[in-house]
Amino acid sequence: MGKPTGFLEYQRLSEAAEPVAERLRKYKEFILRLTDGQASLQGARCMDCGIPFCNTGCPVNNIIPDWNDLVYRNQWREAIEVLHSTNNFPEFTGRICPAPCEAACTLNINDDPVGIKSIEHAIIDKAWEEGWVQPKPPAVKTGKKVAVVGSGPAGLAAAQQLARAGHDVTVFEKSDRVGGLLRYGIPDFKMEKHLIDRRMDQMRAEGVSFRTGVVVGSGDLPAGVISDATEVVAAERLLKEFDAVVLAAGAEVPRDLPVPGRELDGVHFALDFLVPQNKEIAGGSKNPISAKGKHVVVIGGGDTGSDCVGTSNRHGAASVTQFELLPMPPEKENKALTWPNWPIKLRTSSSHEEGCERDFSVATKAFLGENGQVKALKAVRLEWKDGRMSEVAGSEFEVKADLVLFAMGFTNPVGSLLESFGVEKDARGNARAATDGDGCYTTNVPKVFAAGDVRRGQSLVVWAIREGRQCARAVDEFLMGESVLPR
Repeated sequence: MGKPTGFLEYQRLSEAAEPVAERLRKYKEFILRLTDGQASLQGARCMDCGIPFCNTGCPVNNIIPDWNDLVYRNQWREAIEVLHSTNNFPEFTGRICPAPCEAACTLNINDDPVGIKSIEHAIIDKAWEEGWVQPKPPAVKTGKKVAVVGSGPAGLAAAQQLARAGHDVTVFEKSDRVGGLLRYGIPDFKMEKHLIDRRMDQMRAEGVSFRTGVVVGSGDLPAGVISDATEVVAAERLLKEFDAVVLAAGAEVPRDLPVPGRELDGVHFALDFLVPQNKEIAGGSKNPISAKGKHVVVIGGGDTGSDCVGTSNRHGAASVTQFELLPMPPEKENKALTWPNWPIKLRTSSSHEEGCERDFSVATKAFLGENGQVKALKAVRLEWKDGRMSEVAGSEFEVKADLVLFAMGFTNPVGSLLESFGVEKDARGNARAATDGDGCYTTNVPKVFAAGDVRRGQSLVVWAIREGRQCARAVDEFLMGESVLPR
């Protein structure tokens, strides 16, 4: 719980960041981790609140008060053991998680929650530097073989847990490198990719095999889904060669906007822009889509839209505008109504701070072009009443647009993957599987499991890690009759 009076004695200290002008010149991370002394004082702020809502606010149920207290007492090695007991990859969540734990913190009632995310970041980075993060190969092998389809956070978490339980695990990934959208969807200025590489080294030492450039089920992928596959592996082959199969391929089918002018050059899905950029940073060929000197319009106000904003600014865009269909949320939530739940409020990301004009309650009606190239966007303002929208008469307007990026979220996993296994879908097109009770994470197909966004739909990295861990326990129970893996 830290120091009993710490929250009265010490102010919340957020992580520092490099100046905008400096960080726009590169694609490196720019958030500066807390020093050991700073983290210790921030851990001291964890109060004796009685009921730590942060535990339940966190999807992986991190034991937050315990490692806050350990950091306060400078017991860093014990802190990483507690942190790793619930989270396989705190270096990912410590950088890109929106921190629902902090929204649930009792001190958030006063708008100064414990800096949980920054302390997590400090713990795991120090642990790597000190050499405390080591492979944990199993003492005994079971002889069972498990295939994991997809190498995003759900697939990696499931694979690591199953390998530590003694199973032979093979991860199949359709991209040329492991990581899924962790690797190619999230820009390097938010999370550098050497973080994934060193976890892969650890997992290989624990017995996990990785096969990249392999698409499972069918090579026919819908528009907007990026693939580097040079090999197709049939579902029947995995079912024959493995004792269990975990589907953790994410939800990658992007939401489209079929309005007049959609076919114009310069109108793209967000990942068509972000994925090649990450590949370029990793030493690949130059991104074929450039925002340099262009008027960029990003449609969609979420994290992917923010990533498009930050990348466009680093390209040297002439202007960046972000449209959101929904009305502008309040700048501050009503704590009496929302706490400890995740509140809907206006959130300004680091990318927005770097330069972006945001507009809310806007619907795109058409794209206007010259010689096949988009030049403008035609939009209309919306009025929302009782959860329904209507267009405001006479509110049509146009904005310059040399590059338009769709960042409106993802609708469902690739249907051909589920269909190739014969997995039932829910109403949203996701794999149907429960998360509680006997047989959790199992699909209607014997020995086929589903976890992460392929089951729950588009969500957070931390939710994917939770489902990957829980699914691993379910698979272990299926294979062995019981399991010592944590849920």
